[in-house]
Amino acid sequence: MRDKLQRAPFLLFLLVMPALGGIYKLLNNNPRDAVVLSTKVDAGIPFIPAFILPYIFWYVFIVGYLVYFCFKDTKVYIQTLTVIFIGELVCFLIYFFFQTTVPRPALHGDGLLIDLVGMIYQHDQPFNCFPSIHVLTTFAIMLGSIHIKNKSVFHSLFIPSTGSLIIISTLFVKQHYILDMFGSMFLTTFVYGLVFELITIYLPHKSKTIIVKK
Repeated sequence: MRDKLQRAPFLLFLLVMPALGGIYKLLNNNPRDAVVLSTKVDAGIPFIPAFILPYIFWYVFIVGYLVYFCFKDTKVYIQTLTVIFIGELVCFLIYFFFQTTVPRPALHGDGLLIDLVGMIYQHDQPFNCFPSIHVLTTFAIMLGSIHIKNKSVFHSLFIPSTGSLIIISTLFVKQHYILDMFGSMFLTTFVYGLVFELITIYLPHKSKTIIVKK
């Protein structure tokens, strides 16, 4: 319990998330011509309102597992958050110089699912699409979880399965295109390699006193 409390202050690093969200909103507009990156594959992907559920669950998934990482392995938590931070900054740079858009389908009918899609459409303008931050952050959690030791069977199965649902949901609710998804996964993998493999993050550990008996 004491060890858990000692890790709690590291949760303050999560404050970087709303800061990144503020930058995203500043760029979530169309002051210049936006490019449509649609492919023939995208044209064949139907609009399925039910996928709005995993799409929205993303908010819980990201924050929930960052907190889980913090208490399970603080180093992995900081590394994963670093991947997200660097990855989003790269995304913002791309958004500024290369703005893309995804035309949205007209919403017909009533019901909770349609209302939820409408809420997301109203809250998030159809810009800042390539690469997808939804995919970037989700894939970062999936890659970071590989380094969490002694996970329960539930988390071992839930993280990749739910993460995959969230990623493909961006296509079925017409928030992103195939290139947005793969571009984001490539970016995340690249940053992940830098942070987890090349950059050593030092975290202080309790010093151990060794007593040598004479």
